[in-house]
Amino acid sequence: MSLRVIVGISGASGAAIGLRVLELLAETGRVETHLVISPAAERTLATEVDSAAPARARQLATRYHEVSDIGAAIASGSFRTAGMIVAPCSIRSLSAIAYGQLDNLLARAADVHLKERRRLVLPVRESPLHLGHLRAMTQVTEYGAIVAPPVPPFYLMPDTIAELIDQIARRAIGLLDLGTAALPINEWQGGGA
Repeated sequence: MSLRVIVGISGASGAAIGLRVLELLAETGRVETHLVISPAAERTLATEVDSAAPARARQLATRYHEVSDIGAAIASGSFRTAGMIVAPCSIRSLSAIAYGQLDNLLARAADVHLKERRRLVLPVRESPLHLGHLRAMTQVTEYGAIVAPPVPPFYLMPDTIAELIDQIARRAIGLLDLGTAALPINEWQGGGA
């Protein structure tokens, strides 16, 4: 394994995206993944995917960290990574990251990525947005995070929800710029007139 990526799954709807991120990274055989799941994400995974999904996510990860373990290796800047994805990113997690409310490992690990100037990808899952949400997004963007709402790639003409989830996960991973051809994204080839 040559790369480390931290994957956080927060309690927003769309937990299948985080699960797919883990699957795709595991398939490369080159990425060491460190997983943090919030308590709300455990419930969302079980509700939206199936009751076995939280356990499956932990099995896919190279290492699982309890969200309460703020002394874990991933809470330190000396633990080198290629980046972090919080998928999906709830407004609660976004706000904690934006305003330094570092009371759990997910927020602390994200904060470490900001302070160390490493890639932090936040597929924020909320709609509609009020001004407080937008300000939190602006704040993390000013700190260096990449806010990447999980927007479906309709131009690819997906046939299933699984295809949508797959492309959203691939896009999030692509934003880490890992330089791997093992995770291609279907690119827009342009339309002709």
